[in-house]
Amino acid sequence: MKVHAVFNRDGGTFRTMDMALFSQTAKDVFEKHGHSFESEIVAGKDIVTALKNVAAEAGEHVLMAGGGDGTISAAADIAWKAGVPLAVLPAGTMNLFARALKIPLELNAALESLASGQIEAVDISTANDESFVHQFSIGFQPQMIKFRNTLEFRSRWGKRLASLRAFLKAMAKPPSFAVRMTIDGSPTERTVSAISIANNPYGQTMLPVPENVNRGELGVYVAGSLSSGTLMKLALTVITGSWRRNTDVEEILAKEVQLHFPHLRKSAKATIDGELVALPKDVKIAIHAGELNVLVPPRDQQEQKQGD
Repeated sequence: MKVHAVFNRDGGTFRTMDMALFSQTAKDVFEKHGHSFESEIVAGKDIVTALKNVAAEAGEHVLMAGGGDGTISAAADIAWKAGVPLAVLPAGTMNLFARALKIPLELNAALESLASGQIEAVDISTANDESFVHQFSIGFQPQMIKFRNTLEFRSRWGKRLASLRAFLKAMAKPPSFAVRMTIDGSPTERTVSAISIANNPYGQTMLPVPENVNRGELGVYVAGSLSSGTLMKLALTVITGSWRRNTDVEEILAKEVQLHFPHLRKSAKATIDGELVALPKDVKIAIHAGELNVLVPPRDQQEQKQGD
């Protein structure tokens, strides 16, 4: 297997590491397992260009992306469109797709696990023309991220603290908006505070991570019009992992979802894999089953991590 890695030196863990030393370690690990390996270290502003250049290389190869969830989401889109297998090296704050793929979060362990792994087909979803491997969200989450982006932070813990401050600010005035939803051909109209549509339904863990990444179904999560009090209650059930028993959240499984916002403001935003994007008046979300090839740990390691 030939692996070409692109490491985002501005991504999470990498900011404080000796990246030249880490790149050599990665090369040693993959060569020990009989693979060829090369890497490049780039600034965050250059990551998309570098990923596209690697994906366009001739011959069979694996595109490895190292960085946070934003880097991994961009890499997944590029790999999917180029038909190139993707390897995910988790170096961010949450590492949600890496968790879903059962990849160890400690970097050296992740290298060993991937170097001994195999390529499998998993699902990827789209919101109009934008792909995602985690979720598309509207309402409360974009509002919170907009608040967080006005705050300064320089570390993982700083980001988490900023997220908490943004959550408290957003909770003071939860959003409420009308939406017409057509879920697998069945229409309904609601007033809600949040909608999250996941690339495969979430599992039972506290974090919003699917148990299975090739189920071929969207997880649709709808929170009705919430007050500050009911939003706090929802947050507590998320923290304790009991959110599925919260009657303010409805979970629906679907293959395709169409959203129409009759009273959309020009400044309205959505998030795609945690990144703010403009929210169009009409959005079509679909899952593309088994269309993204990824390098994953050996099955016995996946099963062990599933049981942890």
